[in-house]
Amino acid sequence: MTHEELQDTLAAHKLWLAREGGKRADLSNADLTYADLRRANLYRANLYGANLRRANLTNADLTDASLIGAVLNHADLTDASLTRADLYRANLHRANLTNASLYGADLYGAVLTNAVLTNAVLTNASLYRADLTGANLTGTNLTSPRRKQ
Repeated sequence: MTHEELQDTLAAHKLWLAREGGKRADLSNADLTYADLRRANLYRANLYGANLRRANLTNADLTDASLIGAVLNHADLTDASLTRADLYRANLHRANLTNASLYGADLYGAVLTNAVLTNAVLTNASLYRADLTGANLTGTNLTSPRRKQ
């Protein structure tokens, strides 16, 4: 995907979010290696199977985004919002998720080996079968709300 195509997709997505026409961003299976997506609004975007290896997603909004099977090796997701994002079997090996919000995210079977999750929020996240081998979880919030009995 060219830089111009990516910018057009993001512009159309912005209009779609504002309900002013446009179109929901469909970046499924897109090659976005090294893409500069700092502060990008990808709320509810489709990134199924996208290659975001070494992409810069600092401060990006990926709330409710579909990242099923996405490759995010070495991606920078510092301060990103991945609230309720679907990261089913996503590869986040060595990704930087410092201060990221993964509240309620689905990380079933995700690879987070050697990822940096310093001060990340994983409250209510599904980590079933996720691989966190070697991950830095310093200050990470892994709590779930208490259930009333």
